[in-house]
Amino acid sequence: MTPTELKARTKTFALRIIKMSREIPKGDDAGRVIMKQILRSATSVAANYRASCRARSQAEFVSKMGTVEEEADETALWLELLVESGIMPERKLAALLQEANELTAIMASSRKTASGK
Repeated sequence: MTPTELKARTKTFALRIIKMSREIPKGDDAGRVIMKQILRSATSVAANYRASCRARSQAEFVSKMGTVEEEADETALWLELLVESGIMPERKLAALLQEANELTAIMASSRKTASGK
């Protein structure tokens, strides 16, 4: 996957999360708190991946990719919490959770390769 394709994929992921966030029941306080967190982490995946593509050094790239990996994994956690708390049904979040996990794996692999580990 090229950097351009991965930029598009992370941006699409963020947009899908934004769309999903509009389906959280309005009166659910826990849902609102989790959605604020998930919106922050999912959009951070896209923003930080873009920043990593403009890294000025290998060390900066590795650092940014670590941040992207962490944010993708955090997004997966928030999606799991939405399901396990009963706020949203698993069938509505399964594809997003799969994408969060795939992005986490891609970023971890890329970071490890770039760092020479």
